[in-house]
Amino acid sequence: MSLAPQELENSASRYASDAIKFDSQGARGMAIANYQKAIDSLVKLMRLYPTSKLNPIYKDRTTSYHNRIKALQEAHGVEPAVDPKASPEEQKKSVANQQELNDFDDLVMKEKPDVSWNEVIGLDDAKNALRESIVYPTKRPDLFPLGWPRGLLLYGPPGCGKTILAAATASELDGYFINVDASALMSKWLGEAEKNVSKLFHMARSHAEKENKPVILFVDEIDSLLGARNGEVGGEIRTKNQFLTEMDGVNGKGKDIKMYVIGATNKPWSLDWPFLRRFQKRIYVTLPSLEARQNLFELYTAPLKKDLKVKSQELAKLFDGYSASDIKDVCQGAQLKAVHELFSSPDYHEPVEGEEATQPRDLSMADFRDIMSKRKPSVSMEMIRAYYKWSEEFKAL
Repeated sequence: MSLAPQELENSASRYASDAIKFDSQGARGMAIANYQKAIDSLVKLMRLYPTSKLNPIYKDRTTSYHNRIKALQEAHGVEPAVDPKASPEEQKKSVANQQELNDFDDLVMKEKPDVSWNEVIGLDDAKNALRESIVYPTKRPDLFPLGWPRGLLLYGPPGCGKTILAAATASELDGYFINVDASALMSKWLGEAEKNVSKLFHMARSHAEKENKPVILFVDEIDSLLGARNGEVGGEIRTKNQFLTEMDGVNGKGKDIKMYVIGATNKPWSLDWPFLRRFQKRIYVTLPSLEARQNLFELYTAPLKKDLKVKSQELAKLFDGYSASDIKDVCQGAQLKAVHELFSSPDYHEPVEGEEATQPRDLSMADFRDIMSKRKPSVSMEMIRAYYKWSEEFKAL
């Protein structure tokens, strides 16, 4: 039985976190093994869902993990090419510039996310906040004499669309989308996190200023980088302070620079208050409403054969409390059930040449009810209450 997309994504995240832990301890073999497991999970995710709009982001993460594996496996690095006629100081500067460009190329998505706002079902408050804070100021900065927000936090349950919201925002703009999850940031520059947080922001600002193009820095699972913890060591504290300094630079000294920082988290209560203040917009990405669930079922059942009694409106009522990711998995599960019956039939055989292939039966409402009895929502009511309570105190649309 295949894993659901959210499970595979969570699995990749766990493997990456374990890899970083082993990496920091000098256990090179274990680090490489876990980076590879993270890659395998993401590759499987892309193969199972080849049409997913988030595949460019998953591909970008696999590249980051591949690069770290390569760095761990190589005993000696290859020196960048320099002009032999240049002075030692010029050669040193050339090497540094080449390395900076390489680092930036590793982080910038080569393929801009192909996600339109129309494909983001529901989440109107979140979409409007992103348009107001990023899209409109980028297109008409003259309309914002008081400036505009440059730090945005997307928070809410897993599987509700935080990543796809950021991707849709980037897709509408002609610029750069730097996709970094917190674990990739730490693994890429292990041991130099403080210095290279500064380097990351410097690269983003440089491209925004020199090319006058918008740059969106998207940091997923930002709580693992900026969360409040007991027993923090000096390096972690310095890295967090450096991030604060860089956010102040983006918010305060940015002038008309088109650079934005979007953080995403499932655990907003883990963030220190000083960081929350740097995110002027704090946007709750909620579970889908009744109308959104109906639209999601219409979207995901459209390519499936179903009888006339399967109604999206009834399904939407039936699956109250399910996330967007859950609903996709439910539809997939119903189809898998019908396909399983087809293959299990004693009369089933592979089609011979010229013979029309046998098709699964039409899906019924009973199939979806059966899936509901076996698959519960990934988000509990306790979690929803926690998000609601936190939103009442800290949301900022």
